[in-house]
Amino acid sequence: MTNIAIVAGSSRSNSQTSKVARFMRQSLINQHGLDADAVSVIDLGSYPLPMWPAEDEGPWGMFEKQLARADALVILAPEWHGMACPAIKNFFLFATKAQLAHKPAMLGGISAGIGGAYPISELRASSYKNCRLCYIPEHLIVRNVEKVMNMPEPVSEDDRKIRARMEYNLGILLRYAAALKPLRGEIDMSIADFANGM
Repeated sequence: MTNIAIVAGSSRSNSQTSKVARFMRQSLINQHGLDADAVSVIDLGSYPLPMWPAEDEGPWGMFEKQLARADALVILAPEWHGMACPAIKNFFLFATKAQLAHKPAMLGGISAGIGGAYPISELRASSYKNCRLCYIPEHLIVRNVEKVMNMPEPVSEDDRKIRARMEYNLGILLRYAAALKPLRGEIDMSIADFANGM
């Protein structure tokens, strides 16, 4: 069985990013045949992490278990002022190779307007180094997010297109999950000289 963790990286509770995360979760269950127990959503708006480093790590212990169990991840990052939201950047300060090393992940940029590309670029450049997360080549940019993924059926051509792209990308992510799962057991992550990425 494949386990997927979807990280909704908004600082706001009940955000559009968490809406997209829940929509993806339902798609993985209904369209891709995953068990409901195999798809978890980590909502950083509803369960915020304290700013790293922190003595009290808040809900990190719960997240850590979900991430360790996951074979693949979806990282959803809203664009704030042309940058990835601070909540998702903070998440990657908590995350380590113990939870994420050599697991495939699909990035998703979320925008209320026509943006959404900058968080993809920012996270591809800086979030994977020490945790060793492997971003797949495909990503998703959900533009005008308030107008899509609201109803069971698409209500516009833009809604239909983003859903089709999402399904395509999730199918690829699941194939990466299956391919990389046996590889992780063959990589020695305990070598002290290479504890961090270059």
